[in-house]
Amino acid sequence: MKKILLGALLVCVAGFANAGIPLVNATCPGNIEVHADEGGPIYINGKEGKLKKFNDNYFEAKGSGVTISLSINPDGSASVSYTGKNKANGICQVKG
Repeated sequence: MKKILLGALLVCVAGFANAGIPLVNATCPGNIEVHADEGGPIYINGKEGKLKKFNDNYFEAKGSGVTISLSINPDGSASVSYTGKNKANGICQVKG
């Protein structure tokens, strides 16, 4: 019985880990395309990035040689930036 309850708890916690991610589409310099489904995950050029949640308003995803930073502004809008190889970095254009 304890194993079942523990398993159910772990599934619930995993679901809450990415709950703050909104639906986002963005284009970054260097032909980097970013897509996030509501609740996650974050895709970088079509491949799922390794996601790290810092708090309810800030997430990072790593993959395809870049780190994508996704922050949720107080008004609920998203801001996306990237850091790549050789100190490349910049602000991404969030679509619609």
